[in-house]
Amino acid sequence: MIIISRTPFRISFVGGGTDLRSFYNEEPGKVLSTSINKYIYVVVKRQLGIVEHKYRVNWSQVEFKNRIEDIEHPIVREALKLMEIDFPVEITTFADIPPGTGLGSSSSFCVGLINALNALKGESASKHDLAKLAAKVEIDILNRAMGKQDHYAAAYGGLNVFTFKSDESVIIDPVTHLDTIGNELENNLLIFYTALKRNASDILKVQVQETSNKRDSLRKMRDLVLPLRDVVSSGKKLSEFGQILHENWILKQNLTNVTSNKEIDQYYLRAIKAGAIGGKLLGAGGGGFLLFYVEPDKQESVINELKDLFYLKISFDKDGSQITYMEES
Repeated sequence: MIIISRTPFRISFVGGGTDLRSFYNEEPGKVLSTSINKYIYVVVKRQLGIVEHKYRVNWSQVEFKNRIEDIEHPIVREALKLMEIDFPVEITTFADIPPGTGLGSSSSFCVGLINALNALKGESASKHDLAKLAAKVEIDILNRAMGKQDHYAAAYGGLNVFTFKSDESVIIDPVTHLDTIGNELENNLLIFYTALKRNASDILKVQVQETSNKRDSLRKMRDLVLPLRDVVSSGKKLSEFGQILHENWILKQNLTNVTSNKEIDQYYLRAIKAGAIGGKLLGAGGGGFLLFYVEPDKQESVINELKDLFYLKISFDKDGSQITYMEES
C-alpha cells in the first residue's frame, strides 16, 4: 500500500511565543495564524516482508535500518514507535519550502507523517488528534524547545485563533470573514525569503529562559490577537492589519537578542520606507521569511526595493493536512 499526505506550512501573524509551555502554564496563550498553499508531501509505502532492510527513510540522507531505535531521523523514529509500526515501510518526503525558514516545517512534517501512518494502518484520526500527537512527539518525547501552534495550524488549515491553556487543551476558533476580505488580505501580503537559515529550537531555548523576564511583552503580543481578528472579521480598515503586525514585530524584537539581526532590520526598514505598512519576521527569528502588509499601489515599490530577496507569492490554504493519494496493493 502507498499513501501520500499533503500538509501545509503556516504563517503566524501575532501572539507567537505565548504557545510555549513556559508561558501558558501560568496564563492562556493565544495565536492568530493561517496555513498557506505551500506544502510538505509525505509518502509512505508498506513493503513486502522480503525486503533487505525493514525501514528505509529518505530525507537529506537515506537510511536503511532493521530496528526503529537505530533510525537517525528523530521525528520518524519516534513517530514509528508511537504508531507501533512493526512492518516493513519506506518513507520519503518532498517539500515546497526548505526547512529552517520560519514556516513551521518540522511540525508540518510530523503532522503529515502521522496522518500518513494512520492511513497506512487503516485507521483515521481527527485533526485535533493529529495535532496533539505531533506536538507530543516534538515537545514531550523529543523535548524540543517549541510551542504547539504549528502542529494545530498544519493539521486544521485555514485562518484561526488558537488558545493554549494550562491543562494542555487547545481551543480552535476559525476567523470568520467575507471571501472578498480574505482575497484582499491575501493580495496585500508580500513574503520575501532572506536566505538566512537558523535552528528555531536554539532561539526558542533562549526565549523559554527569558519568559519570566519578558512576560509583559509576550502578554502584549497575545493581546493583539483579538484586535487583529476583529480587523479581518469586520473587513473595515484592513490597513490596520499592517499596523498590528508592526506593533507585534517591535514587541517580538524585545524578546531575545537573537530574534533579529542588522541584516534583517535593514530589510525591514527598507520595506517600510518603500511603502509597507507593517510586517514581521516569520518563525522564531534569526532568518527565514519576512512578511509585509502592503497596499496595492505600493507593492511594486516594495518588491523593487527588496529585489535582492526571493519574492514568494502565496495564498491561504483551507484544508489542513490531507491524504491525497491511496493505492492498495
